[in-house]
Amino acid sequence: MTSSKATKINLLDFKSIPIRTFWITSISFFMCFFAWFGIVPFMPDVVKDLGLTPDQKWNSIILAVSGTVFARLLIGKLCDKYGPRLCYTWLLMLGAIPVVLCGLVQTPMQFLICRLFIGFIGASFVITQVHTSLMFAPNIVGTANATSAGWGNLGGGANRLGMPLIAALVISFGVAEGEAWRYSMIVAGAICFCMGLVYYFFTQDTPEGNFKEIKKISTTTENKKTEQVPFVTVLKDYRVWILFFVYAACFGIELTVYGTMDDYLQNTFQLERVTAGNIVLSFALMNIFARTLGGFFGDKFGKLKGLRGRVLFLTFMLVTQGIVLTIFSSATSIVFGIVFLIMFSLSVQMAEGATFSVVPFINKKAIGAISGIVGAGGNVGAFLAALLLKYKSATAEKMAIAANQGLEQEVITNAQATASSLAVSSGYFQIGLIVIFIGGLSLLIKFSTKDEMAEKNASNDILDTLEPVIV
Repeated sequence: MTSSKATKINLLDFKSIPIRTFWITSISFFMCFFAWFGIVPFMPDVVKDLGLTPDQKWNSIILAVSGTVFARLLIGKLCDKYGPRLCYTWLLMLGAIPVVLCGLVQTPMQFLICRLFIGFIGASFVITQVHTSLMFAPNIVGTANATSAGWGNLGGGANRLGMPLIAALVISFGVAEGEAWRYSMIVAGAICFCMGLVYYFFTQDTPEGNFKEIKKISTTTENKKTEQVPFVTVLKDYRVWILFFVYAACFGIELTVYGTMDDYLQNTFQLERVTAGNIVLSFALMNIFARTLGGFFGDKFGKLKGLRGRVLFLTFMLVTQGIVLTIFSSATSIVFGIVFLIMFSLSVQMAEGATFSVVPFINKKAIGAISGIVGAGGNVGAFLAALLLKYKSATAEKMAIAANQGLEQEVITNAQATASSLAVSSGYFQIGLIVIFIGGLSLLIKFSTKDEMAEKNASNDILDTLEPVIV
């Protein structure tokens, strides 16, 4: 059986199985992230409606990224065994349940439980990366992975516009404004469920067919290949764990910065909530092109310098990201701050794309398992960074309240905001230094001469030596 992996991304070629799969997996990923962070624009309403304490609010953020860790570790191995098509179908349909239930909660505990299980749909990222890796040839796989992931990540920012629009729509039907957030979550869950049906009926695991249908005797069957590699072998590969920390340092930090930037901009630069929200939205919207650039240049450096070239580019982007974040943390001017926030957004998303231009080449017989472990690293990074910022911010705010006890509430509130700003700024600086260190650590990722030659020969075998392009 001859492989028919796509060697270029022609976005309008809907008859092509890889391109059709690319679109469906990107849209599904978008909807998963849309639902995952769908509650964020409504948090003031949720706090008021359910009576959440500041600790419960922070805990909901932490739980939302914690559940994803376990889901990503599991889903990668399941993709290797059952194929991405069935895994995505079940994830979308089962993941829709806690999203809908989130709109029905009545107590803070119920809300926290739903946030934990909603986080499971964040595992959609792993399936997206596995599916595009199976559909696209080595010369374009980095670009394909980065683009599908970047466009999917847009869901985490688009909900800031989309969820309020859904809320406005349900209000127009007579629903009370205070209840609109509940109906919006129900609608988001229903859409995820429908995308599960679309995924089942309109995609397949590989260009050659579904895992179940491909004959086991075929030497080119991806399912056959992956079954030959025990999971313990993947766990013993040090490069997988370096990439685990690498993704923690890029995607994990993006999640945390995205989740804390609204309050930081308001407290530091005295911006209105709407203005701060729009800036953060713009930060998320850069995924349209920034992550793709990371994968694209990863492929370019791979062509010029082999597999080592992909690693060198990844290192450069991580170190750049860390430097920019440390500089941003000391910004006192809004103009200066926005400039470096844009630079941080560009570098962190390019680092994410560069990471998954390396992942498919670690072990082609265990792409799912490796993608799952590396993807989980992103959420571990978000969890640890959120804990750091929560601890620093909560401690500083409590000290500010104690120091201003007995004064007017406005004075106490301003002191809290200032203390939180300084604490988070210090946290961003420390995180930036850690990212720089992990960037240096990524240089330890090595490939054997045999792997380098095999990849060079595979690239030479691609007809007409097609360049990675998006049409």
